[in-house]
Amino acid sequence: MSQNQLDTKSQAWSALFSEPMSELVKRYTASVFFDQRLWLADITGSLAHAEMLAAQGIISADDFASIERGMAQIRAEIESGAFEWKLDLEDVHLNIEARLTQLVGDAGKRLHTGRSRNDQVATDVRLWLRDEIDIIGGLLNELQLALVEIAQQNVDVILPGFTHLQVAQPVSFGHHLLAYVEMFSRDAERFSDVRRRTNRLPLGSAALAGTTYPLDRARVARTLGMVNAAGEAELCQNSLDAVSDRDFAIEFSAAASLCMIHISRLSEELIIWMSQNFGFIKIADRFTTGSSIMPQKKNPDVPELARGKTGRVVGHLMGLITLMKGQPLAYNKDNQEDKEPLFDTVDTLKDTLRIFTEMIGGQLDPATGVKAGGITVNAQAMEQAALKGYATATDLADYLVKKGVPFRDAHETVAHAVKAATAHGVDLSELPLAVLQGFHASIEKDVFDCLSLRGSLNARNTLGGTAPAQVRAQILRHQTRLA
Repeated sequence: MSQNQLDTKSQAWSALFSEPMSELVKRYTASVFFDQRLWLADITGSLAHAEMLAAQGIISADDFASIERGMAQIRAEIESGAFEWKLDLEDVHLNIEARLTQLVGDAGKRLHTGRSRNDQVATDVRLWLRDEIDIIGGLLNELQLALVEIAQQNVDVILPGFTHLQVAQPVSFGHHLLAYVEMFSRDAERFSDVRRRTNRLPLGSAALAGTTYPLDRARVARTLGMVNAAGEAELCQNSLDAVSDRDFAIEFSAAASLCMIHISRLSEELIIWMSQNFGFIKIADRFTTGSSIMPQKKNPDVPELARGKTGRVVGHLMGLITLMKGQPLAYNKDNQEDKEPLFDTVDTLKDTLRIFTEMIGGQLDPATGVKAGGITVNAQAMEQAALKGYATATDLADYLVKKGVPFRDAHETVAHAVKAATAHGVDLSELPLAVLQGFHASIEKDVFDCLSLRGSLNARNTLGGTAPAQVRAQILRHQTRLA
């Protein structure tokens, strides 16, 4: 055996090559230092594959027992930090397989029967992402509950509702927060849907064309929990598609991008509400920072950074789409570039959901059972702001319509009334009855009931409306749904 053959012997394809891989290429193509996080999925998938090989008589029961024993030791080594990850072995799969062969000999070499790294990595990523989606679903549940709790405490707090960042109509602050609960509930639905398509087994497709071994792919799928609601095995049905498909990663990134966009919208409002010009809320000090030269500053760094990280996650989505757009069938080395953006998207989203849940809802003190921190609401500032923008103008128009005035005429009448109130520097509710009647004879003294902020709020008592009774009903619905 030549020296070149000795140098390349650690590579899975070494017998074909007459010289070792250059160090530069080795570093350029290796993925082990980021894909090693797939180790548990790799071991889990390998054990399911080995169990099936033994059941089908493709490997012996003794070989399977050796593989189980070796994998148990590898798992312990990785968990303790004793496992040596080697760049020469390129990726997580070859590192684990090489160590297994060191531990159990020929049985370790038989593990790869009937599979390729192409279907192996596709399976590993799906298994890993499936579990991450489950974690994200739980985090979304916690964030929604935190928002519902704050909403319940602020059902009767009046906030100016905005369109175009101009005061539009008064709304319950609780109602406003529940809008984000709706967004995050849709996010949870999307992730659940993505999970269903992620939870399908590529293993058994081998490199691209399937295999000549009598594999029982359905058995592996059932072992790995890749089943539908009826308990039926979920399998990728075309070997070419199975090894090269990354739709599930793109779908996940799209769902994550939408979720981060919702976080970003909430962040923008928290930043505005916290500013001195609004003063609607305070965020606990541990989520803010100061200025290096301005001692009076308290900056909303967490919402601002979340707003920035949204661009990062959306960028990963664009990267994955671009990665896949020009690839012919089947597997291509390009697909190695799917992992880092996917991993970073998962990490960013999980961290953001965790910190927002605590920032909004506070942190539970285990000693007292009381939550501390979170958002502090300045109800008076919110209500005063709602009085500044003629937020009940639409209510006056609705009042006239109920008196038989066509809406367009009522709209024009109210515009004149707002113009007069602006000229006198008063709210519509502060105009004398005689002045209001000058704009339309149908106006009577009961008009002041609809011109109050509270009256405006209570009047919108339809499903999905901002009336406190409706908001409380929605809170109960969300509490039941999230329990």
